[in-house]
Amino acid sequence: MNPGEEFQLHLEIARAAKRKTDADTVILDVGDVLSITGWFVITSGTSNRQVRAIAAGIEEDVFLAGGLKPIRVEGLDDGTWVLVDYGDVIVHIFDEETRAFYDLERLWRDVPVLEWQTDEA
Repeated sequence: MNPGEEFQLHLEIARAAKRKTDADTVILDVGDVLSITGWFVITSGTSNRQVRAIAAGIEEDVFLAGGLKPIRVEGLDDGTWVLVDYGDVIVHIFDEETRAFYDLERLWRDVPVLEWQTDEA
C-alpha cells in the first residue's frame, strides 16, 4: 500500500493473492445483492499446497498492512477450496479443477467486477 492510500481490504487481499499465484484474481462487488458481505475475492492455485500458501500469505499480508485476522478460515485440511471470511470480504481460493467446476465468476456474472490491476504489475 502506498503512503496516504486508504486501506481497502478487498484490494489488499487481491494484491496479497497475486504475490502468491499467477492465476487470475477477480474481485466481485456483491454488496448490492448479498447482505452478509460486500466483496468476493476469487483466486486459485495449481496445487493444494499452493492453495494453502495463498491463504496463509493473504492472512499474513493483510495483518502486516494493518488489517485484522480473518473471522474464520475453512477448507485448509482439504486444500481444494479454502474460504477466508473477513466479514465484508469473503475470499475463495480454489485449486484449478475446483475453480473451473464451481465457476463462481459465471454464477455471479450479474454483479460488477472491479478492475483493480491497472496500476499493479
